[in-house]
Amino acid sequence: PRKLQLFSYHKWAGVTAFLLVLVRLAWRATHRPPPLPPGTSSAVRRAAGAGHALLYLLMIAIPLSGWLMSSAKGFQTVYLGIIPLPDLLTKDKALGDALLLVHQILNFTLGALVITHLTAALKHYFIDRDEVLGRMIPLLDRNKGHEKNRNRPGARRPGRRLRWGRGPHEHGGGWRRQPQLQPQRRPGLPRLPPRLRGR
Repeated sequence: PRKLQLFSYHKWAGVTAFLLVLVRLAWRATHRPPPLPPGTSSAVRRAAGAGHALLYLLMIAIPLSGWLMSSAKGFQTVYLGIIPLPDLLTKDKALGDALLLVHQILNFTLGALVITHLTAALKHYFIDRDEVLGRMIPLLDRNKGHEKNRNRPGARRPGRRLRWGRGPHEHGGGWRRQPQLQPQRRPGLPRLPPRLRGR
């Protein structure tokens, strides 16, 4: 019974993932992804596009292969123990075993692709030092941190300096920004006539 319960949880997770992928595809159809950083080579652009397409393909194919395998083995999927899903195939043990192998290969392929995707994201962050990983994880967005510090009240800006004192409408002292004044050039002394310089 424990093994059957774990298989049921596995099926529920697969059906949930399949539904979420459909929602994701519908969202992607109406939202264009942000462009890659300037200077990215055409080969890297093609590899990134192919990798994303393969990720979506596997996230659809893996739940479907599991559903087909379960149907061929004669085990109906009941989502969350409430909603029975129709069997897509008639019971066939040989076909079920073949679909099990396909299901396993697809899962291993997805795992390898996820590791490759993660490695590429870390390369963008630590080696290329661009904003690709920051777009996926806002906490790692370098540009956002710089912009936040730049817009922080009291932050120093070029051409200005902080000075302690009171403003015209302030009742207490505090740090306030004042424009940096350019030093005034002292007027030079009048030059002596040539005939008086030797004296």
